[in-house]
Amino acid sequence: MRKALYRKYRSRSLSELVGQEQIVSVLGKSLAEGRVSHAYLFVGPRGTGKTSVARILAHAVNNFKYELEDSYLDIIEIDAASNTGVDNIRDLREKAMIAPSSGKYKVYIIDEVHMLSKSAFNALLKTLEEPPEHVIFIMATTDVQKIPVTIVSRAQKFVFRLAEEGVMVKHMQGVAKAEGINIDETALTAIARRSGGSWRDALSLLDQISVMYDGKITAEMVEQALGLPSGEIVDKLLVAYQGSEGEKVNKLLREMVASGVRAELVAEELIRKIVAEPKGKLMGLLDKLVDVAGSTHPEVKLLLALVGGRASLMISGDVSRREIQQEPARPRETGAADFSGCTRLDAPKIIKEAPRHALVTTEEFSWEKVLEGVGRESAPLRAHLSKLQHEVDGGKLRIYARTKFIKTVVEKGRAVIVAQLPEKMELEVIGESKPGVDDNLEKISAIMGGVTEIKVDG
Repeated sequence: MRKALYRKYRSRSLSELVGQEQIVSVLGKSLAEGRVSHAYLFVGPRGTGKTSVARILAHAVNNFKYELEDSYLDIIEIDAASNTGVDNIRDLREKAMIAPSSGKYKVYIIDEVHMLSKSAFNALLKTLEEPPEHVIFIMATTDVQKIPVTIVSRAQKFVFRLAEEGVMVKHMQGVAKAEGINIDETALTAIARRSGGSWRDALSLLDQISVMYDGKITAEMVEQALGLPSGEIVDKLLVAYQGSEGEKVNKLLREMVASGVRAELVAEELIRKIVAEPKGKLMGLLDKLVDVAGSTHPEVKLLLALVGGRASLMISGDVSRREIQQEPARPRETGAADFSGCTRLDAPKIIKEAPRHALVTTEEFSWEKVLEGVGRESAPLRAHLSKLQHEVDGGKLRIYARTKFIKTVVEKGRAVIVAQLPEKMELEVIGESKPGVDDNLEKISAIMGGVTEIKVDG
């Protein structure tokens, strides 16, 4: 069976790690000098290498040779999303007292550590306060704010950053050459742009696109496959907006929509461009652009954002300006899944929905495993889900889709999602943000790859 590129090219040593130079430098120096901490905390967005570095470090401290499929008794990986309870951590504490079997250290890698319950955190804290000399904890999280300060303060923290576009393109060029994939640099740039700085997503997209086309893959092919507007048209839109050229904006938007590019993706690309190169007049667009995805009429909403009052003369059809400005309260009819006209990447494979009967406990659930399973069927659906808030309430997985539009997208992939859940778990999709979440900030953060502002340790 062909191995996925993101697994095949996962780093096996610190020297192979790309885009995290500060982390490589500090950990490399510590290992060389024999200064090993009893607890590490790896913080950062998904797909930035936290788990890979945890495994590299676990092998390095024990002088174990690292291969992706190897298994050492002294390296124990725990998915906190599936082991949230205090009993799980008490069991860990008891086993941690046993000396390692072959290495110098017994290393526990706890992924998604923020998913632990309050009582589980308290139990873990006791071990971190008085750790056995032979035990090392490496904790990874995408949400450091949910981890108690008492835990954070007892660990050496490393902040992982999303990959820079240029660094990602250069790395993918090496992968493409090694795999015999004929793809030009502008096409790789389009993939890097869409991946939002996640190495895993970038290589997954490269993997999927490489089997879609014969011959050389161009940026136009990638943009078509992913439904992206071209960078050239996005630039033209911004120039036209700054020059108050309403007719030109209208013409460009109509051309894009006619070619199958969704208005929501145009808005996302405009936001990326503005955030990358902020300018006075353009900054005022951000609040308007983040509302496009949630509109019942996104194409017209985008036109209003870019043209303003002048758009009233350009709107055609049965949609009134008042209807656009005041979104109807009734929910949109989602109906049956309709993937007509979609590319292979757009259409998740429809799987028969698993039966759902009684309730299940949160110990049986792992959000990362759900994303991984969904990604095998549809990379775009996984990309949407990875940017959304979720919670498990008893035997129900509740996904906050932020807007009615995103809710429709998630509902179309419901069967794919349900197929990854425990047999008796129910799925509820809500077309609004999770209570307590700043809606505009969340939308911009999601478009930019789910980034939050995190202080960098010196």
